[in-house]
Amino acid sequence: MALRLADGTAWPETLARAVRTTPEAFDLDAGRPDGTVTLRNLIEGSWQSVGTPSPVRTPVDSTVLANLSRLDAESARAAVAFASAEHRDWAETPLADRKARVVEALDELTVHRDLLALLLVWEIGKPWRLACADVGRALDGVRWYVEEIDRMLADGREPLAGPVSNIASWNYPMSVLVHAELVQLLAGNAVIAKTPSQGGAVCLTVAHALMRRAGLPATLLSGGGEELSEVLVRAPEIGAVAFVGGRSNGGKVAAALLDTDKRHMIEQEGLNAWGIWEFSQWDSLAKHLKKGFEYGKQRCTAYPRFVVQRELVDQFLDMYLPVVRSVRFGHPLAVEESWAEGDPLPELDFGPLISAAKADELRRRVDEAVRGGAVPLYRGRLDGAPFLAGQDTSAYVAPSVLLAPPGRSRLMHAEPFGPVDTIVVVDTPDELLAAMNASNGALVASLACDDEEKAAKLAVDLQAFKVGINKPRSRGDRDEPFGGRGASWKGAFVGGDLLVQAVTVSSSAQRLYGNFPDYSSYPAT
Repeated sequence: MALRLADGTAWPETLARAVRTTPEAFDLDAGRPDGTVTLRNLIEGSWQSVGTPSPVRTPVDSTVLANLSRLDAESARAAVAFASAEHRDWAETPLADRKARVVEALDELTVHRDLLALLLVWEIGKPWRLACADVGRALDGVRWYVEEIDRMLADGREPLAGPVSNIASWNYPMSVLVHAELVQLLAGNAVIAKTPSQGGAVCLTVAHALMRRAGLPATLLSGGGEELSEVLVRAPEIGAVAFVGGRSNGGKVAAALLDTDKRHMIEQEGLNAWGIWEFSQWDSLAKHLKKGFEYGKQRCTAYPRFVVQRELVDQFLDMYLPVVRSVRFGHPLAVEESWAEGDPLPELDFGPLISAAKADELRRRVDEAVRGGAVPLYRGRLDGAPFLAGQDTSAYVAPSVLLAPPGRSRLMHAEPFGPVDTIVVVDTPDELLAAMNASNGALVASLACDDEEKAAKLAVDLQAFKVGINKPRSRGDRDEPFGGRGASWKGAFVGGDLLVQAVTVSSSAQRLYGNFPDYSSYPAT
């Protein structure tokens, strides 16, 4: 059946809405031969047309969405210096005034929440429902902090000495990056954010324009990590560094901070595992595993590894393989010809991966593991998925399931960040724990076990910050802390009160929760 784009969702229409909403943030640059819109940088208090334009493509169909203006280090240094001056004024602003400005920004973001969600669909390939959830979690979460911030600062906590530098991944622009910035602003800090190079730039541009209109001291700039890292991480004016991303880049940030005393929150990936031991509640587990495929497992809290007791492998596969076969993916805005305004947009588990390059890399890793001895239990196909006629599908990857990946395979020890699951079979509880701890630390883990007391005892030896018993764990919302064990996290933990503590100082001698060079301290989770 032929499909078409849902009415009102085409990129030219979506971009035009964004430009009408925040025209100050866009350079229409009519002189360019292709007429492509260029995003401005929010630096030194205004939106400026500076930097080298670089095209940004959508993973949905590989077309060019806009140009991102990449700054050089000198321009970034000037932006940081200005943000530092703004920080000093903002830190002296009464809390009531800070709250009022944040609420003003939240109200404007709420007015345009559907536009922000549609931008995420195009920019990072999120299905409509998940894009709406990303925006909603950001706005609802910050409103909770607005209600709680007086209590959180009641013990005399003060802003940091300089602005917070935010370097975040592309997968949750609103519910991770913008959410964190607005809380940092509530706590009295000016904020600097680096636009992720792979996606989310237009959504973040619109969001930051609305934040700036509300009088919030926010900076948004774009550029390469190699060029800007020295400035955004090591500049003396920076009060704290918040990083969300992979271990390679996170390790570089951590290394750059070794000889400084800067506050930092470095969230890195880990291979989150789900262990199955002496378990029989298969229908309940199936519901959790289906939901786990949301956004193609491009989440830091996704579960791509299942460690299964040998005696249960047949029962596990009887439950699990139908779940994988039921996963729906495709173009997130492709609808049938009969679709009319007001009808729901496609209900998909995921769309594309973030780029064709990432999709190609993941396919190579699967092939590498199979050549090394992994057993392919399931390899899905793009055939039959809802795509538009003639559409570029190079960024799409169907689900795959591999049994017993070889030890030398990258899928054995590293998070795939895509819809690829691996299954490891074990015979003893010690083997179960060893296999679940394969990546030297993780953000979350779960155990499926009928005897919850036994599961709790096993959980003590798991190297994960949060452990679920017969349920998944996630970042959490509002008052739930978040962090990681081992190599998955460096610096202060966040979430709830801990997020505010991470970006404030106190005369109290109480140490922060987190992983630091000289100690680690974990809250009850």
